[in-house]
Formats: sequence, C-alpha cells, structure tokens
Amino acid sequence: MAIKVIAQRREVKLGKNPGKKFVMRPDLYIPIQEKKVFAEASTHSGISAGVIKAAWDAAGEVIRTWATEGHSVPLPGLGTMRFGVRSKAVADLEDVKANLISTRRIIFTPNVDVKDELKNTSIQITCLDENGNVLKRVTSGDSGEIEDPEENGSTESGNNGSTENGGNNSNTNPTNPTNGDNTGGNSGGDGGNSGDDGYN
Repeated sequence: MAIKVIAQRREVKLGKNPGKKFVMRPDLYIPIQEKKVFAEASTHSGISAGVIKAAWDAAGEVIRTWATEGHSVPLPGLGTMRFGVRSKAVADLEDVKANLISTRRIIFTPNVDVKDELKNTSIQITCLDENGNVLKRVTSGDSGEIEDPEENGSTESGNNGSTENGGNNSNTNPTNPTNGDNTGGNSGGDGGNSGDDGYN
C-alpha cells in the first residue's frame, strides 16, 4: 500500500519566488461508505456488522459527551481526541470576552501504532505538466517524520507554534501552500490552545 500524491506544474504568483513550480496535492481518494467499514471489521473479528455498528454508535456518543465536558478521550486503536479553541491574546482583564474566541477545534492525536503505520507507508508521487500529462513517477525518499501537534511549537509565546500550541504553523512541505490543497501548513491565527495567546 502507498499514499498517492500528485505534483503538478503550475504558475504560482504568490510567495517569495513566484513562477512555474511543481505543487503537490494528495491524489483524490474515493470515500469509503460506513457500511463497508463495519462489514470489513466484521470479517476481521467474527462479530456481526450490526453488533459492531451498535457498539461503535454507543462509543461515539460517549466520546462526544466526554469531549464536550473537557476530557481528552481515547479512541481505541487510533489515539485521543479533545476539543479546543483558537483565540486572540489581550493584555487587560477587561478585554477578556467571549468574542476573543475565533474558532472551535477538534484535536486528534494519533497513537504510536498509527504514527508507525504512516511512517512506514511509502509515498508515490506522480508528476504532471500544466495539462495533466504524466511526466514521471517517483517514490518519495523522505525520512517519514510525523508532525505531532502535541510536541511542536512554543508553549510560551503562542506564535509560530503548532496548531495546538500557538499561532502560525510553519509549512514544512516544500510545495507552495497557496494552492489550497491539504499539503500546506495550517494557519494558527493569532492564538493557540496552550500558549499565552490562547485558551484551552
């Protein structure tokens, strides 16, 4: 199995070095229907798909309830999930108001097994020209480093941190983030979740 990525040559007008560049984006994946997930899980476990769905629905309800109560909730076999907010920082107590919060967030932290699975999965890159013609196919030689929002960034200033720890995420992807794809950096805005510029 491999993760498929497309690098297409296009005119990039924004950024420090505008011009024609190969911009990466994830290849299109076909969404898998929920019933297929339960059917596959049933095959692997020997438990009926109906029982698995009922258990999953019940677990989902518990996870939503506990997460909205402020808990970091385990997602068995996957990692943990919690809710957070992104907000602005103010100096004066009188300025602390509800409208400081700009967005509410869902924060997922994968467990070690999920990270290892991603790290050990190869990435196949298909290079296209402006018209979509295939130029070549290569396999990425990256280190397999996994971005971890729990460990990246500053927990003091809230600036230039990860999407959990502060402001703007630096884009570690060598491609230009202006293409609107999922491979660019995540903008953290003015605030964060665990830094001085935000509330958790």
